[in-house]
Amino acid sequence: MAPMPLHEGSNPQILQFLSNVLSQRGPSALPYSEDVKWLIRQHLLSLTDAFPSLQPKTASFTHNDGRTINLLQAEGTVPMLFQGVNYNIPIIIWLMESYPRHPPWVYVNPTPDMIIKRPHPHVNPSGLVSVPYLHNWIYPSSNLVDLARNLSHYFSHDPPLYSQRRVVSPGNSNLNGNPSGNSVIMSGFSGSVDSSSNARPSIPPRSFPPSPYTGSGRIIPPSPQRQATDDPNEVYKRNAMNKLVDTIHGDIMGLKKMREAEMDGLFNAQVVLRQREEQLNNGLREMQDEKEGLEQQLQMVLMNADVLEGWLRENEGKMAKLGNFDADEVFEPCDPLSKQMLECTVSDMAIEDVIYSLDKALQEGVVPFDQYLKNVRLLSREQFFHRATSAKVRASQMQAQVANMAARISQYVG
Repeated sequence: MAPMPLHEGSNPQILQFLSNVLSQRGPSALPYSEDVKWLIRQHLLSLTDAFPSLQPKTASFTHNDGRTINLLQAEGTVPMLFQGVNYNIPIIIWLMESYPRHPPWVYVNPTPDMIIKRPHPHVNPSGLVSVPYLHNWIYPSSNLVDLARNLSHYFSHDPPLYSQRRVVSPGNSNLNGNPSGNSVIMSGFSGSVDSSSNARPSIPPRSFPPSPYTGSGRIIPPSPQRQATDDPNEVYKRNAMNKLVDTIHGDIMGLKKMREAEMDGLFNAQVVLRQREEQLNNGLREMQDEKEGLEQQLQMVLMNADVLEGWLRENEGKMAKLGNFDADEVFEPCDPLSKQMLECTVSDMAIEDVIYSLDKALQEGVVPFDQYLKNVRLLSREQFFHRATSAKVRASQMQAQVANMAARISQYVG
């Protein structure tokens, strides 16, 4: 697709208008993404250059759910050639919030003396236009100029509007076939609009009601001019139907709000229940893991108990033979360093027990505070020497082990 022109020759007023409305911020800003506002401006400027009758403006659009929002629209006419005569079809192109990533909404906008053809392959009774170009809308290549040309093409094959009465007379028809003002067409006509003697008369107007949609997309009552020409019974029926539609619409909106509130409550309850379900599942998994760990520990305890019971059964006879013996003399250190390490460790733990007993005695008031400090100072000093000696012995043991390992390795290597 060729790049969009820069529109140096566009109408300065339209250019200024689009720049102003698309640059607004805050509550009055139009609901379009910032990254596509420049493209929207280019589309509308190209449309006004190609079809000067389609002028951009802002208007309020009311959605089916009752939301009202300020949007851009292009209102005017698109030309079409029908039976050799040029006509202008009034339309409104609404640029929705998701434009240009999604197609615009197009409505035919019949004047008071026009009605919508029923049935029509591309226009429904409300005036909404549906052509293949809208269904095949591709961002960013699709644009409003091609859309307008596509509308003109399809309308030329099957005009969407009827004229309720012949407004073209031999005295005011244009020779070039392009009527002035709000020219109307329509598919009920046979032949062209010139006053030749062989032109056949038009088909009488059909009694279809006009499109209920205006610029804002809302249903409005018929205009006073239409009421003066319509049958009173038809006017009464139309007013009754409009009132019934409004009542039903209000009831539906109220019911919808109630159901939405109920759904919100159910959704919130569902979220809370899912959170609790997740917490319960996590707790269950933790308890299962803890159960497995405890079962493993129980197995280890049972195995150790069996080993100890077997050892006791084997050594009960030996203990009877030995008679009375000192348990401290049963186990002897294997070397002087181990003996010194055992003595230092025993002394350290004994001093720790004495300090703990002094703390209990001080709390109970048995030992005076000054005597407590004096004894703790002496015991701490002695404990420090025992711990320092244990550290030196441990270092010597490590050196001896390293030397022993080195000697064994040299034997294997040699």
